[in-house]
Amino acid sequence: MIIGVGIDVAEIERFGVSMERTPGMAQRLFTESELVLPSGERRGIASLAARFAAKEALAKALGAPGGMLWTDAEVYVEETGQPRVRVRGTVEARAVELNVKSFHLSLSHDAGVASAVVIAEG
Repeated sequence: MIIGVGIDVAEIERFGVSMERTPGMAQRLFTESELVLPSGERRGIASLAARFAAKEALAKALGAPGGMLWTDAEVYVEETGQPRVRVRGTVEARAVELNVKSFHLSLSHDAGVASAVVIAEG
């Protein structure tokens, strides 16, 4: 059963300007593994914008309650290339409250826009 659906878009250039203008924003929004590729390189701004859109979409799928921490949701990619979201802490508590058993995630970035869709399934 579908518990919730969320969608969000982020203008990549605008997101990049916000990241540059606001010191510490990256650490408030992302986990270290979201910021750095396995090779040790910093992740590109389009990829970060898509991850930000995913976290916004996740919040919407969970009813957008206040008090959830950005870093309590982590977007990662399986070896197959499938994007996934891992939740803990405040986000996991909300998912448990709603009886969410799994999340489905789709990410995209093209033409200056990053987008994400999250389906919360119970």
